[in-house]
Amino acid sequence: MSELQAQFVAEARAVHVEVFEEASAEAVRARVAGLIQDQPLLAWDAERLPYGVGRVIPEATLLPPDAPTEVKASATVGLTGCDGAIAQTGALVLGSRRGSPRSASLLPELHLAVVRPDQLVADLAAALEGSAELLTRCSTLNLVAGPSRTADIELTLTLGVHGPRRVVIVIGP
Repeated sequence: MSELQAQFVAEARAVHVEVFEEASAEAVRARVAGLIQDQPLLAWDAERLPYGVGRVIPEATLLPPDAPTEVKASATVGLTGCDGAIAQTGALVLGSRRGSPRSASLLPELHLAVVRPDQLVADLAAALEGSAELLTRCSTLNLVAGPSRTADIELTLTLGVHGPRRVVIVIGP
């Protein structure tokens, strides 16, 4: 494992993200399939998901991307790839565009992201440095650093109020 990956994993875990590092594409697909099971799913288009993860999505559980918001809100799992992974903070960079809806990372209780090691960068500046083309293709750019959290209510930290309660990252070979 590279130093960059080790830092990313440590920082992601520090913000309550579950991280699995898999040694093969088959292991990535198996891990993702095990986490999805038969739960209602919002997902990026299969061609935007690395390691052939789109092949393990159960068709019966996949919600259509053009479904009404109330139908999308019934998804319990959101499956995405990423456009970058920032080692300094453990954050994911997710650009919203056709085939990569932001609802997949924001609506479900579980956000499951698949990351390739070549997507790791040191910091936000490095993530944005080569992103001019990405930024012109995206309607929004989200940085995801762990489960949604707030301390609005009596200063008690609460997870999952404004987004996913659980974030899981699977890093492939």
